[in-house]
Formats: sequence, structure tokens, C-alpha cells
Amino acid sequence: MPRSVNAVAARHKRKRIMKMAKGYFGRRKNVWTVAKNAVEKGLLYAYRDRKAKKRDFRALWIQRINAAARINGLSYSQLMGGLKKANITLNRKVLADLALNHPEAFTGIVEKVK
Repeated sequence: MPRSVNAVAARHKRKRIMKMAKGYFGRRKNVWTVAKNAVEKGLLYAYRDRKAKKRDFRALWIQRINAAARINGLSYSQLMGGLKKANITLNRKVLADLALNHPEAFTGIVEKVK
């Protein structure tokens, strides 16, 4: 009985990986073993950095809110505590956008908190 290999599925898998490696430099784009390693590493970075992006944006929003709050005479923690007490439910993304693009609206919110 002849040896059975699943050439169709193997070729499909290799073609998929090589397509993902398109645009890489040097042997990373056309040598199977190097391309496979490069694509796997790239996918790991993509997964990790989708999580890191959320942390980075939250940190940026907090910095913007803190800067705007200090201009209005409060610290970030005082502002957030005051928002909680005043039962104002605005998330950090919206607060940062107000602080950056609509400072007068942000000042109005700070006045309600004080």
C-alpha cells in the first residue's frame, strides 16, 4: 500500500503562511522555515499589542484629564472622586476628549464637582 500524505492540506497551510509573510525582508518572505517563524512571532506581537494598546490609551486619557484638572485647580484623583460623589458617569475616554477639544465643557464639569 502506498504511503498516504495529506499534500493538499499541507500546501494550503504553507501558502497561507507565505501569504502572511508577504512584504517581509530577505529570506523571511520566501524561505518556508524562516517565514513560518517570522509570521508566528508577528502574530504573537499582534496579540500582545492589542492588549497593550488598551493600557496605553487609558494612560494617555488619564494624563490629559490630570493636566486639564490641574488647570482648573484640582488633581486627577480629586476630580475622579468628586465625579463619583456627584454621580456623574463619564468614562475617561469622554473626559479626555472634552478636556482636549472642549475645555469650556470640561470646566463646567469641574465646577459641578467642586
